[in-house]
Amino acid sequence: MNNILGRALRHKRSPLLVGAVVMAVLATAACSAVDATDSSSTETAAATAGIDLALFADDAIVGDPEIVDCTLSGGTETTCYEITISGYPSTYEVGPFCPATTETSADDAGIWFDGDAVYDLDGEFIANLAETYGDDGWKMYDEDGNVYVTDTVEAFEAAARPDVDPEYQNYCIEGSLDFLDGGDPIESTVLIPTTPVVADSASATSGNSGITLDGIVIAEPAPVDAILGAYTIASFDDCGGHFNPFEGYHLHGSLGCGENGDASDDETAIFGYAMDGFAVHSAYTEEQLANVELDECNGHTTEEDGYHYHANSAEKNQVLECFIGETVAGDEAAGGPPADAPAGGPPAGEVPGEEPNE
Repeated sequence: MNNILGRALRHKRSPLLVGAVVMAVLATAACSAVDATDSSSTETAAATAGIDLALFADDAIVGDPEIVDCTLSGGTETTCYEITISGYPSTYEVGPFCPATTETSADDAGIWFDGDAVYDLDGEFIANLAETYGDDGWKMYDEDGNVYVTDTVEAFEAAARPDVDPEYQNYCIEGSLDFLDGGDPIESTVLIPTTPVVADSASATSGNSGITLDGIVIAEPAPVDAILGAYTIASFDDCGGHFNPFEGYHLHGSLGCGENGDASDDETAIFGYAMDGFAVHSAYTEEQLANVELDECNGHTTEEDGYHYHANSAEKNQVLECFIGETVAGDEAAGGPPADAPAGGPPAGEVPGEEPNE
């Protein structure tokens, strides 16, 4: 795991500040934080100024964010930022993903996480898949040790759909920017409260749970059971992201990429914002977790940072599990590609509205 984190940090570059900044409406919000050992406790409160647009990296935001009227999930009528993010990280180069052969080292490949562990996606891992998952149906390489990788648009789309084409079972799924329509990132427009509003109770995340400071979506968990059930591996890079045909590049795990600024004492750095407007900081180490108390949504209040979330460790395949604050209600909500995103419709065999297999 330390090796994985080290490789992720080597990918990072210092983010540049956004040039055109729309000033936030500053306000104070009381945040009820649920005690980790007593879900009925709502004693902790935090003051927050909401999203700081100056923290976003150059090219992370497309155009100028706007402040618009919006209605939140609890019925609160307020204002929201309408932000279009670029869909491609502006602080690091994506990849690598799949190993080329069963001899490929961890430095030349990405990672895989399945809800239980984070693995270096090197050649040795591919060679030992049958043992790892207790199933002799796995063999993702030929007699010469070459790994089967989706190296064409057609293979990528056929393997990334929910009903994986049988031809691409036992393939390592790898996408690239070139595989997207026009070779362009898929932008996403989101609505996030300018000032967080605490909900009456925590709510489970559904769909995308936030955005990063370097311009990508913090996605819902990858459908690991479906991926493994089709004898595929949907490879992630060392930052916990990968491509699918509909969302382009998006994040499933937090590994320290895209952070902005130094962390305050006993803290980790911010790398994004949740859909309710609260900041998302990188995951704590196990040692740090032993000395801190987080609520049921992995959040807490500090004097310097106010209320904020901490990402789950990457192996959980879920950056955020729930929201303390209200999110944008119903049809107003955004968080995925815009309606005219160049996805070309669902691939053959996919039910409209069903998630792709990544």
